[in-house]
Amino acid sequence: MNFPFGFGQKSSLLLIFFFHGIIFSFLLLRKGMVYNNKANKWLSLLLFLCAMYITPYMLGYAGWYMKTVTKEILFFTPFMQVLLIGPVVYFYTKSLLNPIFSLSRKDSIHFIPAILYFIYTLIVFITDKLVLDAFYFYADGRDKDLSTWYQVAGLISMSFYLILSLRYYGNYKKILFNTVSYAESILFRWIKRFMIAFLGILILRILFFILNPNWGEFGSQFWHYIAFSLVFYYISLNGYSNAVKMSMLNNFNNHEPVIFNENIIKEQTIEVNATIQPLDEDTKRIKEQLIDVITKQRLFENPRLTLLDVAKTLDTNSKVISAAVNIGFEMNFNDFINHHRIEAVKEKLNAGEHNTTTLLGIAFDCGFNSKATFNRAFKKSTALSPNEYIKKNNLK
Repeated sequence: MNFPFGFGQKSSLLLIFFFHGIIFSFLLLRKGMVYNNKANKWLSLLLFLCAMYITPYMLGYAGWYMKTVTKEILFFTPFMQVLLIGPVVYFYTKSLLNPIFSLSRKDSIHFIPAILYFIYTLIVFITDKLVLDAFYFYADGRDKDLSTWYQVAGLISMSFYLILSLRYYGNYKKILFNTVSYAESILFRWIKRFMIAFLGILILRILFFILNPNWGEFGSQFWHYIAFSLVFYYISLNGYSNAVKMSMLNNFNNHEPVIFNENIIKEQTIEVNATIQPLDEDTKRIKEQLIDVITKQRLFENPRLTLLDVAKTLDTNSKVISAAVNIGFEMNFNDFINHHRIEAVKEKLNAGEHNTTTLLGIAFDCGFNSKATFNRAFKKSTALSPNEYIKKNNLK
């Protein structure tokens, strides 16, 4: 029997990445359905698209372009959805950072290029197989998915959506630091690593375009697809690991979601203006009340303190407190609370409490919720690590 499979070294390497991508895609889809997690569903779709992206080369190196039946499967099946990958990356970012995000009617515009390409492939199939029964569009014998114009359009699309995703993440960070006192613990460092990995894919793509003079030749693109597969494998492993970790965190925090709703937070806060505004009388009054309530009631000791908590304590709204902190102290809310936590830690160190308890215990007593956050905040405030501060001030 003459099988259409002839996996050699190149095709077998790509086959390994293909199967891992499909497996992780299935696992994330299942986790997304079980926990009704939209971010996992979007990542599942992204991994599936990445697996499909390497499929023509995996099967091409296995000899599928050499036989009529399998060649036509590759020709008429739009495996490489490069105009869909960018929007999926963007919506994955939004759904990970905003748990109530859902597609609206206006979001459908992002899928128009991919839909148009699908219609184009459908026209090609109908023309070449059903109408003419002979290759018209495929008279050149080259897979349309591999056309330079399409690959370049895909690169532009993915670059555009990466920029949108980075901007969204930047806004999220800004809002988060102006809203909660534990921003660093929910910064979603995974999404930052994910974007760096995706940026790596785009940079590799550009480099291979520039450095490979025979880009249009099928056989000369192997190293690009191996490099792509390695980065895509990294995203698969770490994306699934992050999904597992987040589901565990949410199980331990049943009464308080780990992820914040950007839409609600944005309504409650203001941004710091580039130039410092003069304080009006109301803001001055709130600023004094804020110092009083933070130091006397020691609100900073609450590791889950939010801007809204402080506003309720002072019987006002979040925007008023945000203005007092941003303009009055020239800080964001997270740094403002951490400043008071660090001052409380220094008081305890000066009193010698580090001789009877651990530094981490002191940090937790003062409102920090992790060693890493405490160390970063302490060094930011004093330019010293806690141990360096103890030695410098002869507190032993």
